[in-house]
Amino acid sequence: MPEAHINRRLAAILAADVVGYSKMMEADEAGTLAALRTHREAVFDPCVVEHGGRVVKLMGDGTLVEFASVVDAVRCALAIQRGVMEAAPADGPAIVLRIGINLGDVVIEGDDIYGDGVNVAARLEPLAEPGGVCIAAIVNESIGGRIEVGFSDGGEVSVKNIQRPIRVFKWHPDSDPVVAGAAAAETGRGGTGLNEAGKSAPSIAVLPFDNMSGDPEQEYFSDGITEDIITDLSKVGSLAVIARNSSFAYKGKSPDIRQVGRELGAGAVVEGSIRKAGNRVRITAQLIDAATGNHLWAERYDRDLTDIFEVQDEVTRKIVEALRVQLTPREAERIAAAPTDNIEAHDLFLRARELLFGRNRDKQMFEQVVALAGRAIELDPNYAEPHAALAWAYNLDYQNHWSTEEDPLGVAERYSALAVEKGPSIAFVRYTAASIAFWKKDLARAVAEAEAAVAIAPSDALSAGMRGFVSIYTGNALEAIPLIERSMRLDPGFAHQTLHFLGTAQLVAGKYETAAATFRERIRLTPKTDLSRGLLIAALGHLGELKEARRVWAELHDVNPDYSFEGHLARLPFADPAIPERIREGFARAGVAG
Repeated sequence: MPEAHINRRLAAILAADVVGYSKMMEADEAGTLAALRTHREAVFDPCVVEHGGRVVKLMGDGTLVEFASVVDAVRCALAIQRGVMEAAPADGPAIVLRIGINLGDVVIEGDDIYGDGVNVAARLEPLAEPGGVCIAAIVNESIGGRIEVGFSDGGEVSVKNIQRPIRVFKWHPDSDPVVAGAAAAETGRGGTGLNEAGKSAPSIAVLPFDNMSGDPEQEYFSDGITEDIITDLSKVGSLAVIARNSSFAYKGKSPDIRQVGRELGAGAVVEGSIRKAGNRVRITAQLIDAATGNHLWAERYDRDLTDIFEVQDEVTRKIVEALRVQLTPREAERIAAAPTDNIEAHDLFLRARELLFGRNRDKQMFEQVVALAGRAIELDPNYAEPHAALAWAYNLDYQNHWSTEEDPLGVAERYSALAVEKGPSIAFVRYTAASIAFWKKDLARAVAEAEAAVAIAPSDALSAGMRGFVSIYTGNALEAIPLIERSMRLDPGFAHQTLHFLGTAQLVAGKYETAAATFRERIRLTPKTDLSRGLLIAALGHLGELKEARRVWAELHDVNPDYSFEGHLARLPFADPAIPERIREGFARAGVAG
């Protein structure tokens, strides 16, 4: 009989507990309960929401919270403890917390979580000083210099029901000079879910609009309008917009919006429908609070097809207004800009883009994209996005050898240059240029193009991921990590791929324990990966976990008997040869034949 599937994921776990709760209850039960309720409403719960956490369970005076980002978990803990200090009453019972944080594997059962990652967090919490935070070594390694406070080394400790000793690091507001000098300041900048002010950005997912035309052939149109709205929202720096890859996983389904919010980490969800008939189009859209299921805004538009860009602009603005976000003049200008005044050319581009980012990657797809984008350019030679679509198609041709073109990457580069010339303020255009420059091994240009894409669309997962990806190979791994984490936050459904690059960045940065945890998670999601296993072995070699390295090597050999670590490393375009040499050293220490 096959074993039941166990749903697992890598998560940061925060465990909090009230100091002296039993004695407080004995002395003043009503006052203590009132103080605890006030604390949760005024301090704890708002901090969790602001930092993107999910309260898993309340246990009397204790709370268990899950985070996708370990940086967000630590920032939340610091904000809570500072909030507790500020909210301490002049009289009456004062709520004081201990907080422990771990990063590890958890088992999911409905809305609850279990496993070693949770157990360790629960064991760390009592080790914190009252009002302080205690974190595992893997958490300290993961946050690096991205938290503007210092954690002191608490040494190795043995805890109940955990076989191996755990090295811990501690923070307390009274003993940290950094905090004393900046107690009122917000912790850090540049986290995975923060806006330019360092605050958590409102998060939103746009589900694929239903095609109500009665014609399956019109599916590309409803998908295209949905994607255009996602693209426009991604231009707003104070939003976190879930990527197409993740939101389109619900296509053809009727999910509970609250479940969608939990699964995608979205505070609000847009859904709607499109009916296209001749030269008329009807679009309905509604914005829903993912926590409550309540409608925040809804509207229906009946327009001529020639007004489609105006409708998209209005829908985007109404969503932004409902979320109480203020557009900058530059953002408003970019959202309002129409890419072409030729509706037929735009229709052809929507068809090409649907194929280009669809599931089928083959010669037939390539030929159809070339024909559709080429025809769009004939109708409007100044339309930038079809040029970028052709560039991307030939970039794929370079990797897959579909055509008889002698230099497909050169063709891709020419189309990309034309796209940048005609549409320098389009994120897809600059992202495509960055990708082609990367494959041309022009890393400096790849960085410049990726930076341009991020500046245009701060909430675009592809652009953030590309910027982080390129930074790995230029040797700026610490810069790459938050960018890749942001890409994962915006596109959680693509984590099975992005985790490999996050692990690579951590490995290059020398964060071997964190890299090992990340590669293990990637292997869990993609069991047949050989590349992540190869780099995991290098991390394990640096950690001295030789027995585990040999076990992983045996798995890798089963997955791909022809795998060559040297061949793998040689394909990675590092600008500094010292970086692959350090990775090679870890693999050699593992003592396996690669």
